[in-house]
Amino acid sequence: MRRDTHGPALVGRQQESNLLEAALERAVDGGGSAVLLRGESGIGKSALLEWTGKRAHELGFTVLRVVGTEAETEFAFGALHQATWPLLQRSHALSSHQRDALESAFGARAGTPPSGFAVGAAALALLDEAAQSSPLLLVLDDLHWIDSSSATVFAFLRRRCAELPLVIVGASRPDGAAAEAWPTEPVEVRALSRPDAASLLQQRYPELAATATDRLLDEAAGNPLALVELPRQLRGEQQRGVAPLPDRLPLGRRLERMFAERLASLTPAAGRVLLLAALATGPDGGSGAWLWETVGDDAQEALERIEAGCLARLDPAGRLVFRHPLVRTTVLSTASDSARREAHRVLAGFLAPDDPRRLVHEASAALLPDDALAGRLQEAGSRLARRGGDAEGALLLDRAAVLSADPAERARRLTWAAVMAARGGQLRYTAALVKELERAPVPPDIAPLFAYAVVYVDQSHRIDFESSSVLLPAALDALTASGAESFGGLAEQVYFKLLLAATYTDDPRAWEALARHRENASEAGRLCHRAWTDPSPGLAEELRAVVDRMDEEQEAGAAWLLLWTASAVDSADGDLWRRFTGLHGYATQGSVAKAKCYQDFLRGRWDLAAPCLREAEAAEELGYHCNALMFRHYYAHFLAGRGDEAGLREIEQLIRPAAARAGMRFVLDRLAHLRGLAALAHGHHEQAYAHFAELTAPGRPPRCLPWFHTLVFDLVDSAVHTDRRREARAHLGAAQAERSAQLSGRHAFLLAAAAALAADDDEADAAYRAAYAVPGAEQWVFELARLRLAHGSWLRRCRRAEARDLLRAAHHVFRRLQADPWARRCEEELRAAGDLVAPAPSTSAASVAELTGQELRIARLAATGLTNKEIGHALRLSPRTVAAHLYKIFPKLGITSRAALAHALDTR
Repeated sequence: MRRDTHGPALVGRQQESNLLEAALERAVDGGGSAVLLRGESGIGKSALLEWTGKRAHELGFTVLRVVGTEAETEFAFGALHQATWPLLQRSHALSSHQRDALESAFGARAGTPPSGFAVGAAALALLDEAAQSSPLLLVLDDLHWIDSSSATVFAFLRRRCAELPLVIVGASRPDGAAAEAWPTEPVEVRALSRPDAASLLQQRYPELAATATDRLLDEAAGNPLALVELPRQLRGEQQRGVAPLPDRLPLGRRLERMFAERLASLTPAAGRVLLLAALATGPDGGSGAWLWETVGDDAQEALERIEAGCLARLDPAGRLVFRHPLVRTTVLSTASDSARREAHRVLAGFLAPDDPRRLVHEASAALLPDDALAGRLQEAGSRLARRGGDAEGALLLDRAAVLSADPAERARRLTWAAVMAARGGQLRYTAALVKELERAPVPPDIAPLFAYAVVYVDQSHRIDFESSSVLLPAALDALTASGAESFGGLAEQVYFKLLLAATYTDDPRAWEALARHRENASEAGRLCHRAWTDPSPGLAEELRAVVDRMDEEQEAGAAWLLLWTASAVDSADGDLWRRFTGLHGYATQGSVAKAKCYQDFLRGRWDLAAPCLREAEAAEELGYHCNALMFRHYYAHFLAGRGDEAGLREIEQLIRPAAARAGMRFVLDRLAHLRGLAALAHGHHEQAYAHFAELTAPGRPPRCLPWFHTLVFDLVDSAVHTDRRREARAHLGAAQAERSAQLSGRHAFLLAAAAALAADDDEADAAYRAAYAVPGAEQWVFELARLRLAHGSWLRRCRRAEARDLLRAAHHVFRRLQADPWARRCEEELRAAGDLVAPAPSTSAASVAELTGQELRIARLAATGLTNKEIGHALRLSPRTVAAHLYKIFPKLGITSRAALAHALDTR
């Protein structure tokens, strides 16, 4: 560290320090933000967090700290407890409902478990109260080891931190999943440059010989922890450069070996203290008299040896704090199995009988099956799930299964673990458990639950819908039989999964089972089924009425059904999806994000297209491959609307193979529609009509699938421009006969717009104006601009002066949407009307100049056809970081896909 105007600063970390300083200053001014530091072990993340905490303290912040540990990942809301418990004890402004939600989540209060929204909302209210007296800094170290339930709350707080003088700074390893819900690109903490590394080494070890310094700089490769720790291992002659250093080893192994050598030199008492501290959990872990009681009279000598070896130290609160997370890891990895079991037994003995941590320690200490202990673990896991800790509950059920002597009981517990993991967003874990369960028969009484777990993995992870039509009908039969086990409302979730499979694949087996069980479904389930099979007038209003009658807990359970119902009639507006952005697992948040992507397209928020691809990347990393496909599918809508045929072909190559294998007609048919829409943009009306004709014949709307009703505008547009007026009127008549206009506001507008395009000249002007008058017409930005272009073109041919105003309005919208082919058509019409209009600006050297050096390097490599992984390998970046840079590059260059990069960068 070196001294600057604000006190100590870290060597070689000026850029990161400036960013963190700026975040703190924004909070002083009342604006919150979030920063994620990401880097390898020992790279300096914790040092940056420490620097930030000290700087925040100087500025008058209240600093809240959380440190994730491997041993605490199984305890729901444990990290949130670390952060907020002191605030909760001092709080006077929380409502009783909010206090109950937090205390129940922390296990400090019995009673009704908190709803999906309650814990996140209560935590936000608690921080809001604390922020009234001073700005807040929430430090989250080792995010990759924070329990899933707390991580979900922190994700919720990150999305809301802009509302408070709150800075959230987290640190995670590159292979951690902590960045999935982070709102901005992580800050990559990289190795120090050689000059900075040399400066740090000189400060810490000024007596090192030059030859030893050079070797150490090579060995450490810019890793600050290695620069500090490696010299400690050198003998005097090695430090003086007389004797050579050891042969090079991978850095992680070298550091672990260094710590292991120090551990080996400790007394048995000191080693036992470190192992107990490494395994201890909760806010009292590693502190208190109990830790030292285990070594008795040797306690003082043990502490002295631990501190002399720079392995751990006592902090002011009396906690034994490890020198670095690698020390904890090394302690655990070098301990024998018997030593670990004995340590777990000791820890269990110091905890109350009803403490869930005691159960985990007892389970870890067990060597043989223990049905009584397995039963207690199952009860504890179920309690965690009821508190919202599904992911942690799954871990306890998995442990219970291992301790089960009866194979059938083991299968039952593993099945529950699989379902809990799925609900908690741990899809890869669910897939592994299902694979294990498939090796042996599943007890008949748990068959519906097992079927749900299998289908969950098949649909979301494998993009395979065959098991949905095979397994779920029988599961529904069993769940709705008289006196059947409900499995906590599983029938509702099974009904939705079957409905999703039916709408995606149009499998008649799924539709038949849904119709057979329709009366057994909830009100939300019946409404969703009707929306996708027989959408009737007023359905959008009926949906709003159902949502208004629900409380938050009911909404949380029915969120998927409600969102899918809204998607059927294009009415998933902001008011609806915002109701589901509280504390839900990834599965629900993914559904919300998909609904939002499509609504951004429909409502002309095309500047938000890039998040679709970011969501796709995040879904792939979490194992939700079907979600990734759907996010790319929705991104394809923006490409088609902009007439980017090259980009559309590129994204279709990613989508079509998987969709075809899974028989996803929902996606395949829409791809045909999008190809037609892109052709319309360029005025290729014959080609567009051919694509649309693949989907429906004139006058014969296809069965169900209400999104086909929205095709009428495009069908009529292409038919009119290819002199197929009879077919255009047939399409229009079919939509009118189906009462399409009464399904939702968008359906009404598109039908009126189609009627205007098909109208005879003596009725056309009135028909256009009738379309504009449809309530809410201004929401459908892209289609409204197309209607104005068509109307303006018709008025221009009639030599009407008002044509220019309509064409200018359409032109303005198309430019804003970057729909260049549509904008050029407006320009042609305006020139024909005698109004000279400047063409849309093309990419120039000025726009390329907006790119940072890193962005320009990435753009040039991507333009050569390299994949994100190949670019990352060349530049030593993660593929996710490359993707994040590309999402910034595209709008700067005014393009929407990689296919346009080469042309955009050619500014000669």
